[in-house]
Amino acid sequence: MNRDDRRLEVLRQVAPGTALRPGLERILRANTGALIVLGSPPQVEALFTGGFQIDVPFTAQRLSELAKMDGALVLDETASRILWANVHLMPDPAIATVETGTRHRTAERVARQAGVPVISVSHSMRTITLYVEDWRQVLDDVGSVLSRANQAVATLQHYRARFDEAGATLDASELHGQATLRDVLSLLGRAELVRRVADELEQYVAELGGEGRLLRLQLEELSAGVDDEERLAVRDHLRDRPGWEVADVLAELGRLTPEELSDTAVVAKAIDLTGEPEDPDAAVQARGYRLLARVPQLPPAAVERVVERFGSLKVILAVGPEDLEEVEGVGAGRARLLRKGLRRLADGARPDGDA
Repeated sequence: MNRDDRRLEVLRQVAPGTALRPGLERILRANTGALIVLGSPPQVEALFTGGFQIDVPFTAQRLSELAKMDGALVLDETASRILWANVHLMPDPAIATVETGTRHRTAERVARQAGVPVISVSHSMRTITLYVEDWRQVLDDVGSVLSRANQAVATLQHYRARFDEAGATLDASELHGQATLRDVLSLLGRAELVRRVADELEQYVAELGGEGRLLRLQLEELSAGVDDEERLAVRDHLRDRPGWEVADVLAELGRLTPEELSDTAVVAKAIDLTGEPEDPDAAVQARGYRLLARVPQLPPAAVERVVERFGSLKVILAVGPEDLEEVEGVGAGRARLLRKGLRRLADGARPDGDA
């Protein structure tokens, strides 16, 4: 599990609608504060001094009552059992922290040192703060999160529309043999913007828990297919870079600012297409991965073999059905599907490439 997935998983554990969230809110209402560790591996227990082991099923009431003691509470990693209470934690004081309060400093250091999620409930600031390794997140009320999430949805809708425009332009230019480097880089830049806002919205959905069901549906609809289109566009057009893989190109795109992603010259320089300045209006030839992936009932393995056999979309469009049938795994049936699918795409594409 990567770091971002881990953060989302922990956010879902403390979201509205979970068993843990009411316990945290009870602690806030009681004005007692708390330090709660999610998980008790050896590296956490090595930081213990004092406290007592109880190992009882988790309930919100138990959590809030036990939080009245000064020490930390230690739960299992699923927050289904309370394992320890009134524990004094002694993390390494040399670990850097941006916090000022004693409880928050301890929470951040334990999260960094032991690699487990830690929750700090502040009775003075009336906040719930979540720490996961070097990441810190203050849990806001549902209304505030929904407001930010709705703004993210509006932004995502805008970026998705621009991505679809770039995709339609690239479709038409590829099918009519007029694709340029600018067309490709425009699609990649807009795909990256969609991905970033989708990642932001994904965090809001996780933080909202059961309150984020509608947002989840909007997120899935607005981000559907974008990652695949981006990867296939890289395979189609940026294949001649020695020593570079698709992941390398995407990583370079990920380092650019939103303003830079909108500038095709900056994008071209960042992914170093040739090592020298290149005309963004230079013609490029698609291999065909992106458009062939849209042909219904044509499996990825067949797409790979067709592209490997013919080398470019231009050739694939020109060959006859009998040539396609000879490709391993294609045969007469899939050859017909492929030809029909490409004709449908070509009929829907505008020759001038306008979107």
